[in-house]
Amino acid sequence: MKKILLIAAVAGLSMVSCKKDRVCTCTETESAGGPSSTSTTTIVKSSKMQAKANCVSTKSTNNGNTHSSDCKLN
Repeated sequence: MKKILLIAAVAGLSMVSCKKDRVCTCTETESAGGPSSTSTTTIVKSSKMQAKANCVSTKSTNNGNTHSSDCKLN
């Protein structure tokens, strides 16, 4: 009986995700020679997996100019 309770307790703890505030830092650059900028976003009460999905790097082209955003989860 004790073994079953121990296994159930370990399984229950492994299912709990650690939700906390996480910071996403993005550096944005333009290919047209414009200045680069850095911004931070706080993702509130999320698991690491959820925060990683919301902290996304992007790249877009408009009229020959490329805008890129390189984001990293801190």
